Amino acid sequence: MSRIRELWKGVAISLAIAVPSYLLGLAFPIAGGPVIAIIAGMAIAIFLRQGSSFAAGIRFTSKKVLQWAVILLGFGMNLSAVAQTGLQSLPIILTTITVSLAVAFVMSRLLGIKGNTGALIGIGSSICGGSAIAAAAPVMDADDGEIAQSISVIFFFNVLAALLFPILGSAIGFSTTDGTPFGIFAGTAVNDTSSVTACASTWDSMWRLGSATLDKAVTVKLTRTLAIIPITLVLAVMRTRRCAEGSSVSMRRIFPFFILFFILASVITTVLMAMGVSGDAFTPFKDLSKFMIVMAMAAIGLNTDIVKLVRTGGKPLLLGLSCWVMITISTLLMQHLLHLI
Repeated sequence: MSRIRELWKGVAISLAIAVPSYLLGLAFPIAGGPVIAIIAGMAIAIFLRQGSSFAAGIRFTSKKVLQWAVILLGFGMNLSAVAQTGLQSLPIILTTITVSLAVAFVMSRLLGIKGNTGALIGIGSSICGGSAIAAAAPVMDADDGEIAQSISVIFFFNVLAALLFPILGSAIGFSTTDGTPFGIFAGTAVNDTSSVTACASTWDSMWRLGSATLDKAVTVKLTRTLAIIPITLVLAVMRTRRCAEGSSVSMRRIFPFFILFFILASVITTVLMAMGVSGDAFTPFKDLSKFMIVMAMAAIGLNTDIVKLVRTGGKPLLLGLSCWVMITISTLLMQHLLHLI
């Protein structure tokens, strides 16, 4: 009971921010609930005293609730469907992940970006935006300021991609009768689900393709999401080695056990759908996951110094631009080499 009394205020204020942010995110999907929640949280944080009675619950929400949200993401993964239709895009996905992580590593050094921000931007850009950052941040022991900075950068380029990529696709000459080429492009070059959906749906509307582009883009996006598993495991091993000398930090303490539950949720979904269970049965879990991410982002906003975030935002934004441009170029190049465009 004492633990509940310690946490309830911070959890309650995070929940109070999350509800309207989630609903606004549904109304304005390009912006999305997580970004709205972070901004609202940072605005409210100005009026909260550091070390107040809200602090423990805010930390709990930003860490534990975020991990639970990642676990529930697994219920949106039908591994059979991903294997059947996502393999076509696998070489492109592996290339873009490698390119983005390499660019993030090099640019972080060149720009002098310290801490975890550079790695989080690289991971978020290459895999699946906020979801990947949510999975990687606890393993890296990233602080809330680093998470907020990374999410903000990812959001900015999500919006640009959703607005510009359909125009770019027309200029390049993507097929206007087959949604597959642009669907693969949107699914690999755009990182967040809401922006992938917006981008692909725009292409479908422009050329009256029904949902052909959207269906392909979402499947490719799900394939990318699976990269969360090896990335978090590698990060755990790297952190253990980095902390090994003169430290009590162990692999058991750092290991992302929540990823094992994410895998279990994916396997359960795959098995039950193979037995004839409708995918609609898992929609409540997926919706709850999205809401919990919004709630965690509200807590992260509450724990973030907005003045510091703005003051240090230039270099992370340049890093995000570098990742975004190189991912776009490598996606187009790989599609050309594979004769998809």
